[in-house]
Amino acid sequence: MDSALSTPSAPVNAMNDEEQIIEFLRTKESGHLHHREGQELEFKEQFNLAGLADYFKDFAAFANNRGGVLIFGVKDKPRVPLGLSDSALEQFEKVDPEKISGYLLEIFSSDIRWEQNTVEAHGKAFGYFRICEATVKPVIARKDEGKDNVIKNGEVYFRYGGRSQKIQFAELQAIINQRIEQTNEHWLDLMKKIAKAGPENAAILDTEKGLLEKGDNKVFVLDEELVEKLKFIRECEFVEEDGATALKLVGDVVPANKVEVVQKIYETRLKQYPYTATQVAEDVARQLPTVGRNAIWEAIRQNGMKDNIEYAIYSFANKKQEDAYKETGNPGSAPSIYNQNAVDFLVNVLRSNPETQE
Repeated sequence: MDSALSTPSAPVNAMNDEEQIIEFLRTKESGHLHHREGQELEFKEQFNLAGLADYFKDFAAFANNRGGVLIFGVKDKPRVPLGLSDSALEQFEKVDPEKISGYLLEIFSSDIRWEQNTVEAHGKAFGYFRICEATVKPVIARKDEGKDNVIKNGEVYFRYGGRSQKIQFAELQAIINQRIEQTNEHWLDLMKKIAKAGPENAAILDTEKGLLEKGDNKVFVLDEELVEKLKFIRECEFVEEDGATALKLVGDVVPANKVEVVQKIYETRLKQYPYTATQVAEDVARQLPTVGRNAIWEAIRQNGMKDNIEYAIYSFANKKQEDAYKETGNPGSAPSIYNQNAVDFLVNVLRSNPETQE
């Protein structure tokens, strides 16, 4: 592997994740690294859980710029690939992604998307964090954190060259202008759609409350399966068949003229959480063929994924079942449905754990 690292390789943007990290660790004939730290790359000599606040500052700085990679196991001055020590590697592998994501949400104003992994190069182990560019900028510190308050309440960090520091006026102004432009684009897109349909035909669908609003009128949007089971009766009329499901009708049912409800509550949930547990397991198994189903179920259980809306929600058969869950915390027989984050998280957790291999 060492000889391959010292030869020219494909452009970084054409590589997969592991190949890119190995490219960053490529050395010259002198043994020094070919790549230098920059806007999207930072090296650290060793990993230490006690230094999380320093790493989090880099996370925020990368997220506010174009994203980046934080690699552990590289000595500074001269910059040579040492690899992680046994103790540093052990600490790195103990990192709990769910807890780290929780810390980041507590410390910063916006969600920071990231992943971790290890890679072997020069016969040594290296750890790395990959941080994605934030979708909502700026990412702002909401509290003091770390030794000597390395992260300070109210500060915005940005990646300049090979360092992470408090953002300067020009970059902050650019982020603010970009955010304003994005908001304006969203409004323009919405107004174009309203103009195309005609204001008299437009309505607002609140997918959280299941409420369709048009002028002063408010209409509940019901799931299709529930609609099929309902029969409307007028006040003072009787249901002829015992046990028939009915709604009491107060006033008249008035259709929303020319308004087509395209997106219903449950359809929205299914778009956000499209996978059953079996489908999640199948997707993970496709990416990690040596990982058994039992290991996948155990990872879901150990990481509390069923109760974390970042990864899953319960699919309740009816409102009564959902209300019972809110009161007792017990979902009963309701199955969980999962999103793509759940698949990515499981792959990340299981990939480097030898105990999960069959």
